[in-house]
Amino acid sequence: MKFVVEKIFYVLMVLSLLLVFAFLGSILITIIKNGWPAMSWDMVTKLPGGGFYIGKEGGVLNAIVGSVYIVGASTVLGLCISIPIVFFVNIYLKKDSKLANLTRLSFDVLYGIPSIVYGAFAFTIMIFFGLRTSLLGGIIVITLLIIPIFVRSMDEVARQLPKELLDATYSLGATRLEAIKVAIRQIAPGIATATLLSVGRAIGDAAGVMFTAGFTDSIPTSLNQPAATLPLSIFFQLSSPTPEVRERAYAAALLLTIIVLILSIIGRMITYRFSKNKIK
Repeated sequence: MKFVVEKIFYVLMVLSLLLVFAFLGSILITIIKNGWPAMSWDMVTKLPGGGFYIGKEGGVLNAIVGSVYIVGASTVLGLCISIPIVFFVNIYLKKDSKLANLTRLSFDVLYGIPSIVYGAFAFTIMIFFGLRTSLLGGIIVITLLIIPIFVRSMDEVARQLPKELLDATYSLGATRLEAIKVAIRQIAPGIATATLLSVGRAIGDAAGVMFTAGFTDSIPTSLNQPAATLPLSIFFQLSSPTPEVRERAYAAALLLTIIVLILSIIGRMITYRFSKNKIK
């Protein structure tokens, strides 16, 4: 009987794996089939010609640069805010501290909130302060969106730090700040993984930046100007009545997929590099 049950679950696991590969394959085939014919050097080096919605010429350089601006700035801000929180919870607070448990619960709730809610919240704040859709608004909402990802991902790794490592550090007369420097070397793979997850979530978000960053055919030169992103470019251009514009949307989707793939590979390389310094 146990052998039969084991075989049934084995078959279910294989079918589940094949189903995942089938979904992934169908998505990639659709994107490549529709986007590859429109891929060209102009696609990644030129701005939309004649308007992003009906213009047949140009590319999506405005969306590429806008995504880089928003994701890059949000990632740096997210790291600067999240790392102190993680170390405060895991080094300065006791493991059974009510404050630590409440902090983790709070970030679990924030982790599950849809990005459109973050966008609506940020939009309300912007209206209150009289701000308009801009690059700054996009950076703020994406930073708020990825902070819970950073904190919970790094926290899970930090909680696995050997207690003996910290005890040995303190026994040598180190302060808590110096202990943090030692701990950073151990959770570096976790930081790299959290960064990868956060960048992937940030670069693919459309709902949040739709309310806050706006959209433009040009490249923003200041924080107060609207900024385009690749997800919004795909969203708007797929509804265009012009076939060439819809092809450009699929090309942007293919480009976004390639970027995420490159980030995944880099993330794995970084994780492997820092894993050599991890004490097991």
